[in-house]
Formats: sequence, structure tokens, C-alpha cells
Amino acid sequence: MDASGFRTLASFFPDRTVVTYDPRGLGRSTRSDGRDDNDPRQHADDLHRLVAALDVGPVEVFGSSGGAVDGLALVEAHPEDVRVLVAHEPPLTHLLPDADAVRRAEQDISSAYQDAGFGHGMARFIAYTSWEGELTGEFFDRPAPDPAAFGLPSEDDGSRGDPLLSGASESVTAWTPDVDALVASGVRLVVAAGEESARQVTGRSAQALAERLGLPLTMFPSHHGGFLGPELGWPGQPEAFAARLRSVLDGPVP
Repeated sequence: MDASGFRTLASFFPDRTVVTYDPRGLGRSTRSDGRDDNDPRQHADDLHRLVAALDVGPVEVFGSSGGAVDGLALVEAHPEDVRVLVAHEPPLTHLLPDADAVRRAEQDISSAYQDAGFGHGMARFIAYTSWEGELTGEFFDRPAPDPAAFGLPSEDDGSRGDPLLSGASESVTAWTPDVDALVASGVRLVVAAGEESARQVTGRSAQALAERLGLPLTMFPSHHGGFLGPELGWPGQPEAFAARLRSVLDGPVP
């Protein structure tokens, strides 16, 4: 996600200086390094450079999904840059007890995308991310989802560059946090999940990470994109989400 996904959330913090940005190669950012992957360590270095250029550190960081992973990588590499990190549903799926099944599902998504295009890959992705609990035989025995059921195109436009489906973001889910370094960082870490998505794969990943860090899982309103307004056609509860975020940033986690 680029900065456009955070417009609504940022609007609820008029009393704070809020910086949103487009990660390397996304949105308004054009890559010139010859790579197309989304490596959290590189993103963390970019964030470190951004904090230094703005001369505002240490900062409060909110990151969701892949952005939460980047935030964790930033704390690990440059703890001096961060006062508090709210990591909302980082998709560190290899920490899950059903990690092998999760990897199989992710490979099925990639295969559908490569074989039939965006609509078929995204339909499988939605079916995978909305499943509650561990992935079982029942999940894999279901027929392939129909893209039209999700309002997605069934025809293949020939493109294969989607950052979510192409494999460019595999380094995000594969990144392994240094738990000892995070605990010793001195940064206040808050691992969060959505009330509606806590039993889905990213919410379960957040729980697995919180347990490794010895932290409670902090609940936020709505789903995986609960901070969203109408930007991407998947609105959450941004006002309630912002109120929860404010309370978390301003004091001890309830």
C-alpha cells in the first residue's frame, strides 16, 4: 500500500504531524535499482533515511500488514529512530503452527495468478485471507473461487506485475524477526489485530508474534484494513480505529 491508503486515518490526527510515504517502487516511487522485491530490510533502511532527512526522530510508527513488518525491521536495525511501534497484523505467516499449509495456500494463489491472471489470483487470495482458524483439508477441498463472486474480472489482461500476487512480496512474509533484539530495543512495541480478523491468517500471525515477544495482543476495531475510509473500496471503521490508535499512542496499552 502507498500513502493514498492512509488519507482517511491521517485526517483524524489534525493535532499531530503525520508523515505518510510511498514505499520503494509503489505509488509515486519509481525504482532505479533493478529490483522488484519488497525486502523489509531495505524498506527499513529507507525509513531510517526518511527519519534522518526529516530530523524528527525518535518517531511514533503505525504500520499495517507489510508496513508492520517494515516497522519491526526498522526497530530491529535502528531502535534509536522509534519511540513506539504499533504493528497491526504483520503477516509473518511462517510463525504459525500451520505454516506448511499456509505456504501451500500461498503457492496456490501464485499459481492461479500466473496461469489465469489477476482476477483468479486475487479471488484465491481473498478466500485464503478470510478463512478463520487453521487451514484444514476442508479449506483445500473447496472448489476454486469464482472471481465474479468478488466483483473481480475473470478475463486475463496479461499483466503479471501485481506486488501482492507476483511473488514480489514473499520476502515480507518470510522475514524472521530477531525477538531478542526487539525485546531489548527499548522501543514500546504494540502488536495489534482487528476484532473481525483476529482468527484470520494475519490476525493469527499477530498473535503468534505477540506470544514470542511476551506481549498481549492489542485489539483494534474492524478488519485487516480497519483504518481505511473509501480509498480502496474496502472501508473499515476509521474513526473508531483512529480513536483506538490515539489511546495506544498516548499511554500504556489498556
